[in-house]
Amino acid sequence: MFFETYKSELIASVLLLIMLLIIRAISIALISKLGKKSGINDARIHLIHRYATVTLFLIGLLIETFIFGAQLKDLALLFSSVFAVIGIALFAIWSILSNITSGVIMFFSFPYKVGDKILIHDKDFPIEGIIEDIRAFHLHLRLDNGDLVTYPNNLMLQKAVTLVEKDAIDEGSDAI
Repeated sequence: MFFETYKSELIASVLLLIMLLIIRAISIALISKLGKKSGINDARIHLIHRYATVTLFLIGLLIETFIFGAQLKDLALLFSSVFAVIGIALFAIWSILSNITSGVIMFFSFPYKVGDKILIHDKDFPIEGIIEDIRAFHLHLRLDNGDLVTYPNNLMLQKAVTLVEKDAIDEGSDAI
């Protein structure tokens, strides 16, 4: 009885699922290709894969509600209520979201990679170190004295950065 009642909706849902899986495969292939071409490490590539998958899932969920007959005014009421609560929560953690967004921006347009030695021009505390890892929230920088510094991604996009030495980690390991 259920399958007969919702036959057209179920067919549309299966087609949507197939389409989203194809789009996901294409986007993951493009992200991987771009990441490999730019010399980005695999952990960052997989992180962006997860962001793309979650985004496609949310889009699919939204389209699915329309397939099963939800009206725009019903969704508007639901989303306005949910976004009001989320907006208050996100305001409290705007710094975390800023770092995640900066991490995604850095994936696509950051001119430096793991192993490069950089100088961050901060008026109060300039930092010169080798990039050991680029994560979703912050960079790991190894200073000349061996200290490990975590530097927030959003500050990396706000400060001037100079490339001191390309692939400095490789040359340093050869000297040992």
